[in-house]
Order: sequence, then structure tokens, then C-alpha cells
Amino acid sequence: MGFGGISIWQLLIVLAIIVLLFGTKKLRGIGSDLGSAIKGFRNSVKDDETNKEEPEQLNKPSEREQTETEKAKEREKS
Repeated sequence: MGFGGISIWQLLIVLAIIVLLFGTKKLRGIGSDLGSAIKGFRNSVKDDETNKEEPEQLNKPSEREQTETEKAKEREKS
């Protein structure tokens, strides 16, 4: 027994019929399109995670900005 009651031979016959119907070039194109779609989805998920972190970092002034602001305040007092 194979997957869900389907034997290996039945799977091979179905695969052969699919190759005969669509051809290898079309199947290769479908595979590459599917692969690029998955890759794009992964990149967008990764970008969303980094974009969630960036606004927090943008709102906080860096140490350099803090020291420049403090220096500017001291100049105004002088």
C-alpha cells in the first residue's frame, strides 16, 4: 500500500499521463513558477517581520543624535 490506499504503480501511471498531457516543458515552467511564488512569499513574510521591528527603531533617537541634541541645548544656554 502506498499513500492513502494508492499503490506506487498507480502513482507512476498517473504521473505518466500527466507528462503526456502537459509535456515536460510546461511542467518545468509550472514548477519554476511555483518555486518563485513560494520564494516571493517567504521573502514577503521575512520583510514583514523586519518592517515590524524598524518603526520601533526609527522612533528611538540614536546615541549620536542624542549627544548632538544635548550639545545644541548647551550652546543655546551659553
